[in-house]
Amino acid sequence: MPNNTGSAATARPGQHARPSALATGTLMSWRGVDLVLGAVLAVALGVAFWGWDSTLYHVVEAAAVGYAPIGSLALGVWVLPAVAGALLIRRPGAALYVELIAASVETLLGSKWGWLVMLSGLLQALGVELAMWVWRWRRFDLAAAMLGGVLGAVLEICVYEWWQYVPQLAWVHKLVYLAFGMVSCALIAGLGGAALVRALARAGVVDAFPAGREARESHVR
Repeated sequence: MPNNTGSAATARPGQHARPSALATGTLMSWRGVDLVLGAVLAVALGVAFWGWDSTLYHVVEAAAVGYAPIGSLALGVWVLPAVAGALLIRRPGAALYVELIAASVETLLGSKWGWLVMLSGLLQALGVELAMWVWRWRRFDLAAAMLGGVLGAVLEICVYEWWQYVPQLAWVHKLVYLAFGMVSCALIAGLGGAALVRALARAGVVDAFPAGREARESHVR
């Protein structure tokens, strides 16, 4: 397993983007603060899921009655915790940890999908973990966040939703369903997750995390 020292990753020649700050110690050396703040973030987002399910999602459902692929435009909402968790903790398993706790909270509060939410959360988080693996947990910028969202959508839709929710659709419409989901997750989960972690860092809530170091360095510059 690669060893991180907490220093920023080295940018490739020709790159002008600021390299990401890395988690301290070895990648698998989770700290107590990682577990605690990751869980707090997950619980907050799980409650937000429940509120979303009970209110605004009905609008999406009504639109999907006319054209089923519209339903996947909301998928990014549920993938956001996995992306935010990965960007915050920056260790293998972070996306899974935050997403599955959020899904558990949503389920316990009364999700209409019951425990199937846990399966969705697992697939979505695995997609985000795959994106982090592509960069060997050394890149946590907007591109990595959006790739995480996209891969979360691909796993969720291709492995599960095509067969559970829209098995009757012709393949051309299933591909539209997938495309809508990928766009949703790139924007809502990718951009949204990055914006959430950046806002927490600027507020000084996550000073013990790499995102907090990035915010301080940006302020100094």
